[in-house]
Amino acid sequence: MEAVLALAPDAAAAKAARGLLSPAQWPSLGHDAAAAWGECQGSGSKPYQTQVDLSGPVFKCSCPSRKFPCKHGLALLLLRAQDAGRFTTSEPPEWVRAWLEGRRERAEKQEQKQQSQQTQAVAEAASSANAAHAAHAADPSARQEKRWQRIEAGLEELARWLADRVRRGLAVQTSESAGEWQTMAARMVDAQAGALAGWLNAAGTESDSAALLARLGRLQLLIEAVQRRATLDAGVLADVRATLGWPLDRDEVLARGEAIDDVWRVDGQIVEEREQRLVERRVWLSGRRSGRRALLLDFSHGTTGFETSWITGQARAGRLVFFPSAAPLRALSVQREAMPDAGDAAGGVLALSSWPDELDRAAAAMAAHAWLPLWPLRLAGATIRVVEDAVWACDDTHALPLAVPADQVPTLLALAGGGAVDLQGEWDSRTLRLLTLRSGDGLWQIGRIEGATR
Repeated sequence: MEAVLALAPDAAAAKAARGLLSPAQWPSLGHDAAAAWGECQGSGSKPYQTQVDLSGPVFKCSCPSRKFPCKHGLALLLLRAQDAGRFTTSEPPEWVRAWLEGRRERAEKQEQKQQSQQTQAVAEAASSANAAHAAHAADPSARQEKRWQRIEAGLEELARWLADRVRRGLAVQTSESAGEWQTMAARMVDAQAGALAGWLNAAGTESDSAALLARLGRLQLLIEAVQRRATLDAGVLADVRATLGWPLDRDEVLARGEAIDDVWRVDGQIVEEREQRLVERRVWLSGRRSGRRALLLDFSHGTTGFETSWITGQARAGRLVFFPSAAPLRALSVQREAMPDAGDAAGGVLALSSWPDELDRAAAAMAAHAWLPLWPLRLAGATIRVVEDAVWACDDTHALPLAVPADQVPTLLALAGGGAVDLQGEWDSRTLRLLTLRSGDGLWQIGRIEGATR
């Protein structure tokens, strides 16, 4: 039931779902190996038809709620987790069958399209190993070339402005200088390098001059990379584009990206609200056989939720296609099996690397991709210590600072209990933002925006 509640888009939806667990509110309940369904009596005369594809889980409901999943979908899974005996095992009714068949048909068409694209990409690569890179670097498309020209002109202006800022000094940030950062951020949007607007707005509020200088150094490196883009390796060029806010679209990723079939475990996830009610979700995965790390990055608006749900600690067989990069991390999930792999039916505990290996791996990735904002760290046998209000993860020879909200520190210490625990979080080269903690008592999510949940 805790895993189901972790899928709720907000605390209100979770609370409302708990209020729908009375059998009297569900005149019919059914399930089979693929789906669960039920009719929930609402305020109207006709009950809401609620269904869940268990391979996701993916939800659908006839209610007018704009939340996803809605309270009825959550309540249906809660009832099933609480007492599966209430559900009749039978063939799904027509309204469920039609939905499931539609999903399967769309998935098959998408799979065929992906296979066709990958076959075409392999054929093109065989005819000319450098054709894709040369075409991408040269940007024969007039529209792409025009965008590169606008970006380059904008970055030339940014380079002059940054040089002037450095000459004037970075030790003091005033309200007037903050306005200058915002003006230049708007200029980057005009130059079609919108992702740099966030960089500049963050730099404008940076109080540590050393940290500010480090930010500006990465910006200068990006400016020089754009100027030398024709000489860059394909992976580095893809990183430059993504950093500018111009990533490859889905079809390009499927055609050019590396596809890996594996059993993928969800190590952790976090949902954050950005500007204008834009919601970002980061899901971190580890491949059991390949040892690869992966990031699934999704966005939604307001309370609409995400189409696909992931449960921390769960492992599922499937295929990921990685975005081209000098340090491939972000990926698309293009196929997921209906049931967890037999070896990971309960989530599985993957073998953890030593701390030096983990840190070396992160350092290598951030050296290859100079603008990589985050890398997933998984630390085994850590102890949690608090020194002068700072929280640290320690082993015998290392100590890493943890980013943990102050109100969650007592909970974190209680969960760790003074013993050795396994941690997973997002490493930005300075601090580790803690997302999950695994102890002998189970797996705990620390990084959800609602606070610590089991």
